[in-house]
Amino acid sequence: MDNLDINALEREIRTAAGFVAPLRQELGKVLVGQDKLVDGLLTGLVANGHVLVEGVPGLAKTLAIKTLAQAIGGSFSRLQFTPDLLPADLLGTSVYHPGDHTFTVKKGPIFANIILADEINRAPAKVQSALLEAMQERQVTLGGETHRLPEPFLVMATQNPIEQEGTYPLPEAQVDRFMLKLVVAYPSRDEERRIIERMGHPEGVPTASQVTDLRTIMDARQYMDRIYLDPKITEYILDLVFATRPECRDQLSPRQKEADLRGLDGLIQYGASPRASLALTLVAKARAFLQGRAYVVPQDVKDIAPDILRHRIAPTYEAEAENLNSDALIKRLLDELRTP
Repeated sequence: MDNLDINALEREIRTAAGFVAPLRQELGKVLVGQDKLVDGLLTGLVANGHVLVEGVPGLAKTLAIKTLAQAIGGSFSRLQFTPDLLPADLLGTSVYHPGDHTFTVKKGPIFANIILADEINRAPAKVQSALLEAMQERQVTLGGETHRLPEPFLVMATQNPIEQEGTYPLPEAQVDRFMLKLVVAYPSRDEERRIIERMGHPEGVPTASQVTDLRTIMDARQYMDRIYLDPKITEYILDLVFATRPECRDQLSPRQKEADLRGLDGLIQYGASPRASLALTLVAKARAFLQGRAYVVPQDVKDIAPDILRHRIAPTYEAEAENLNSDALIKRLLDELRTP
């Protein structure tokens, strides 16, 4: 792609991404801080992926996703996952009418544009599987009929990292279906002061106004294929993913021949799947779109790598003994591999 094509496409993208700044501004009227969470949700929305969020209670996770639904004019469902939840409570069921001996389909709360799966690890495996299948297939089968889920369709699932009693940890194969895993931290002192000033009164939490629509979001997705990804950045993405697989490091590109990854020996139990390569590509393009660019830069990949990879690699017992979690291992990879 030559410079003239890039410049023309960038003008198009800046116009198509015109909704991003007003949307961020509207979210900022309700939320204090949490820029990383907002970025992750917007990225998932544009890249057509789902988001897993880990954080202690009270960090505005529910408020963030509900406010996003209000600001884009989408329908919203909150699913409070509990041990007694059934798949039908999520997906819906067929209702029998004895008068005329017929069945009608009653759709469940999953038929919404924006879904909050609150404390997903509290639901039993059957319910988790039902949700994750719907996330993957974008459809639900009820009474022998297939029903498409609305578009756009975004699931934000939350996990509480401090309370594990009575939980059902998500299997690695299912966690892999989330495009991003975000870790939400406590607000700063200044941010918490602003939270008190904004929300510490009887009127409660302010609400957002609609500043864009679902059609605009769907139109934005059409640019993902058109954003330019240099072959060198594609090779960098492959190097990142293959470096997480101990048995595949001999397949790194020649550019990485000087990378010293021996410090990771024995620390990664298994590496990222091909979904990681796809997610790195799509999210890097979505990040470029949200910033009004027609091309991906290497820093896009470096910035998003922790959110893409942290739930896709498993540290060994040796790593845990050294207090090395997946984020620390990803940092080592990023430090060692040569950037294009």
